[in-house]
Amino acid sequence: MSDQQEFPEDPSEYADPENATQHSTGKGLALPGQNLPDKVYIIPIHNRPFFPAQVLPVIVNEEPWAETLDLVSKSDHHSLALFYMDTPQEDPRHFDTSALPLYGTLVKVHHASRENGKLQFVAQGLTRVRLKTWLKHHRPPYLVEVEYPHQPTEPTDEVKAYGMALINAIKELLPLNPLYSEELKNYLNRFSPNDPSPLTDFAAALTSATGSELQEVLDCVPMLKRMEKVLPMLRKEVEVARLQKEISAEVNRKIGEHQREFFLKEQLKVIQQELGLTKDDRSADLEQFEQRLVGKVLPVQVQKRLEEEMNKLSILETGSPEYAVTRNYIDWATSVPWGVYGEDKLDLKYARKVLDKHHAGLDDIKDRILEFLAVGAYKGEISGSIVLLVGPPGVGKTSVGRSIAESLGRPFYRFSLGGMRDEAEIKGHRRTYIGAQPGKLVQALKDVEVMNPVIMLDEIDKMGQSYQGDPASALLETLDPEQNVEFLDHYLDLRMDLSKVLFICTANTLDSIPGPLLDRMEVIRLSGYITEEKVAIAKRHLWPKQLEKAGVSKGSLSISDSALKALIDGYAREAGVRQLEKNLGKLVRKAVMKLLDDPNAVIKLGPKDLETSLGKPVFRNEQVLSGIGVITGLAWTSMGGATLPIEATRIHTLNRGFKLTGQLGDVMKESAEIAYSYVSSNLKSFGGDPKFFDEAFVHLHVPEGATPKDGPSAGVTMASALLSLARNQPPKKGVAMTGELTLTGHVLPIGGVREKVIAARRQKIFELILPEANRGNFEELPEYLKEGITVHFAKRFADVAKVLF
Repeated sequence: MSDQQEFPEDPSEYADPENATQHSTGKGLALPGQNLPDKVYIIPIHNRPFFPAQVLPVIVNEEPWAETLDLVSKSDHHSLALFYMDTPQEDPRHFDTSALPLYGTLVKVHHASRENGKLQFVAQGLTRVRLKTWLKHHRPPYLVEVEYPHQPTEPTDEVKAYGMALINAIKELLPLNPLYSEELKNYLNRFSPNDPSPLTDFAAALTSATGSELQEVLDCVPMLKRMEKVLPMLRKEVEVARLQKEISAEVNRKIGEHQREFFLKEQLKVIQQELGLTKDDRSADLEQFEQRLVGKVLPVQVQKRLEEEMNKLSILETGSPEYAVTRNYIDWATSVPWGVYGEDKLDLKYARKVLDKHHAGLDDIKDRILEFLAVGAYKGEISGSIVLLVGPPGVGKTSVGRSIAESLGRPFYRFSLGGMRDEAEIKGHRRTYIGAQPGKLVQALKDVEVMNPVIMLDEIDKMGQSYQGDPASALLETLDPEQNVEFLDHYLDLRMDLSKVLFICTANTLDSIPGPLLDRMEVIRLSGYITEEKVAIAKRHLWPKQLEKAGVSKGSLSISDSALKALIDGYAREAGVRQLEKNLGKLVRKAVMKLLDDPNAVIKLGPKDLETSLGKPVFRNEQVLSGIGVITGLAWTSMGGATLPIEATRIHTLNRGFKLTGQLGDVMKESAEIAYSYVSSNLKSFGGDPKFFDEAFVHLHVPEGATPKDGPSAGVTMASALLSLARNQPPKKGVAMTGELTLTGHVLPIGGVREKVIAARRQKIFELILPEANRGNFEELPEYLKEGITVHFAKRFADVAKVLF
């Protein structure tokens, strides 16, 4: 079908008879080869050229072609010429006559009708026409004089051969594209084997070639030349049709397979449901949830809520969003092990064995844990309790918690609170939110499948706060034995009993834990390890672990005790054992490099091999500073204990003054001021020159200025340094001290006695001065820590001065 559209610019431009696109209206009936009109009206068409062999409907705009068709209908021959125009003109009443090609087709008009501003008629192609002269070209209707090209009547053998090739190609195309069948039948009714021209034109019309390519065929009058153009176009069409058919067949095959599989599955599903072999998704879900509740003891409220939710699920459509929300809720609610409790192993010998197996040292911690277990054994059950393990990094807080779970025979679940800023992590989200889920505690109970596991809350001192709430406050209900009997998770909105859960929390320091939360926990302090303990840990745990990790046998690689001691003293003096483990791993890796070169080698590492693998020692056996105005203090840090030398010197005697250096916190600065005031006012009673500080500008320095230091426990140390300076007398060698000093000379208690004693032992200092109030803390220490240490307990600063001077 050819669709007509409106036309170009100035009709005066249409004076060129060489170019035009037209419909003809002539005199008398025109048939191929008979009386043909020499003057016809034209109409341009735009989709593709119209061929003499075609009979097709043509649609054109009523304006401006109505008058043209009226004139054609009144003519004797009812004919007009159709010319192909590549680009539609903006105004059909004014268009460039040079835009029309030289050749068009004379068609007879049948069944013309008009509707909705369009004119429709059936065009019967008669013959080629060649535009000769424009008779009227200013505005439609356009009238031209035409001539009809002469064609030979008798086809040659070559033309007949091409004709057979075209017929064969059409036969091939017909089964590949059924759309051509009707058109072919119409043509064959009018086809004469002795007339190859209509055959060639018809073959060209069958192709999907472009308008310009088809116009070239129309322009080509010589028969043989035209056939040479059309045959490749037709062969290309056959190939394209064949390829399309293959692609369609492949697509249909794949779709057919999927449809067949789908239908079979659906049939199988229906048959199984009819026979009662399977259930639909909703029934399967409900049955699964009911099966989960077998053997669980549900509280009345929980039972009631679950029945309501299951009834709701049974009437909802499986595709609705509400179904997914309800199903997810029931899934979580039935996963909680309601009323299911594991049996505790209340065997203290077994518990001691487990603790000794996993931990060297920590005897006081082990005793504390065994006492806790003994109460449970006596009572017959371990009721929920909250233990807080506090200590520097790497001392084994997490592994102690794991050992407690193993000694009790309870499942262990650990999650870290470090950086947690959302209270929903603890108590869950409201059910109404997208992506809502229960809190970590419900998830823990689901994983462990009992209501009395050991749950470790790691890094409880590193929780954050944000606009999403305060997780530390959300933990209050969780960890309070009075409240967690009816712990309420926001998602489940069901009361659950957490009173049988044993909570173990870990922290490096207590400073950042809120008071109300700390009040609910039983604090157990883990201090650092001394060298002997580290050697035992390395031999029993760390070294075998590194060998196993590298796949090295014990026979191929070993390390001596002296090398371990040198490693600990020179490279890993921290309170915990992480740095020690890293260095042991490094030694093993270096040894593996050698074993690759010589697989049969036996490597024994001694103290001399350490520098080769690890470089120069990080720590050196420092000389404890001594002399006038120099005192060794003891300090506590979150990484363990440390020694803290304090130096005082007189700069000049021009005026009275006091200067402090060493990145000190406010509390420590105040301690220094107190020490200066106390020693200045009581210098005479301690045997010094009362006028010393009146004339001296004194500088007090705490070395390692890059490290922030704060706390009151250096008060007596700073006072002792100032007194040594004032008396111009060096203090007793090999003594370290700690204690808070008041303005009246009293020595107040301090914390971290264990860490400070360990720090002194590490520096080989065996004479200590501690506040009298800390006597009990010292006596509680294990014997191996107290062994060989002389301790002087001071109530007032005078007791300190007696020991030093």
